[in-house]
Amino acid sequence: MKLKYALFAGTLFATVIIDQLLKSSIRSMMALHDSITVIPGFFNITYGTNPGAAFGFLAKAPPAFRTLFLILVSIVAIVLILYFIVKNKATDNLLTLSLSLIMGGAIGNLVDRVRAGEVTDFLDFSLASYHWPAFNMADSFISIGAVILIYEIFKRRG
Repeated sequence: MKLKYALFAGTLFATVIIDQLLKSSIRSMMALHDSITVIPGFFNITYGTNPGAAFGFLAKAPPAFRTLFLILVSIVAIVLILYFIVKNKATDNLLTLSLSLIMGGAIGNLVDRVRAGEVTDFLDFSLASYHWPAFNMADSFISIGAVILIYEIFKRRG
């Protein structure tokens, strides 16, 4: 049982710290919309902000509504994840890992929303004429956690 909570706390702490350190570095070393080419035609570090959620969802909504709504959704997600962490078995390490990655990412973006009303994005990928919207480490942790969670769900059903 202690391993489950150590895994949860360690992963959660690491994801939030990594996310916040990288975002802080980007904000302090780059001007908004500046870009550094890392792999030409594929990957840039581009400083941007997103007042909305994934892919700009709610970006054009009234700022007070948008910020309050996204903060409340984050808090609800955090509470649900804490519930599932407590309820899952001590041996479900992959489930614990997935939920802690998702929660760490949610907290990382929540910190940005509370601090500035928007999140800092900087990971910018493209391939030929296809361009993926910029995102950040918190989004990456949420996505990785979601993939692991989906794997766990299918594994349990199979």
